Amino acid sequence: MTQYTIDQFSEITGITKFLLRTWENRYGYLKAKRTSTNIRIYDDYMLMQALNTNYLLSNGFKISQVAKLSDNDVIEAVNDLKINSEVDNQEFYINEIIASALFFDTRKFNEIYDEGVETYSLIGFYKSIILITLQRLGVLWLTNRVSPAHEHFLSELIKQKIASATDNLKIENPNAKKWLLFLPEDEYHEIGLLFAKFLLYQKGHEIIYLGANVPHISLSNIKENTIVDNTLLFSISNSSKSNLQSTLNVIRNIYKESNNYLITNLRDNDIVQIPKNIQIINDLDSFIKLI
Repeated sequence: MTQYTIDQFSEITGITKFLLRTWENRYGYLKAKRTSTNIRIYDDYMLMQALNTNYLLSNGFKISQVAKLSDNDVIEAVNDLKINSEVDNQEFYINEIIASALFFDTRKFNEIYDEGVETYSLIGFYKSIILITLQRLGVLWLTNRVSPAHEHFLSELIKQKIASATDNLKIENPNAKKWLLFLPEDEYHEIGLLFAKFLLYQKGHEIIYLGANVPHISLSNIKENTIVDNTLLFSISNSSKSNLQSTLNVIRNIYKESNNYLITNLRDNDIVQIPKNIQIINDLDSFIKLI
């Protein structure tokens, strides 16, 4: 069972530390355990309780009402809201995916994923639910505040779903372009690249998919054996961004005739010079419009 400090708990639930303290003091709600040094500690069950509480509050409930409900009553209230067609269920789906990861529940994930795709479409579900869920959990994973086992469990399930959807596509495009998709050295976050592959196949393009942690020599080998119209790479982790400049220089020199695209989240303190023949794509909508 994972334990969270109040800072970590606030970060993943979106509930401010002030509210958490207020609810605990005023209603005895989400009352954290205390360490020997009086530091608040929360667990996975409290995390799900908090996420469900947020969902109820965003749909008209008051904390004074929720604090009086039993755990089963909270879940029942969440389920009642979920079947109301006038309610935005984005938070419901996010919470359920987080729950499936925390408790390693494959059945729950499959049920909520399939239902969500039917409701939103695959692109809509990926954009509105999956991306936000991964962003919400990402900071905790990167700082080891959630077990790596949770990350691997959820990531593999999502990758399997996207790969299955891609395999089912059979679209002919007489004007198809050849795209080279890869993650640079020390980059392993493959979900975004797999979804880009799905979107490109959906448009009938040809794909050379190299996957994660691709060495520079492989990029040279591809160039020697085939013509590539477009390249696409993701650089998300700090480890890959530390070596990103050399990767971009390789692309600049090898794929001079290609259209080259980079999806990244560079911050002000990331010292990277983007070559003129490489274009940064900032969001999913921009990529969809591009292809």
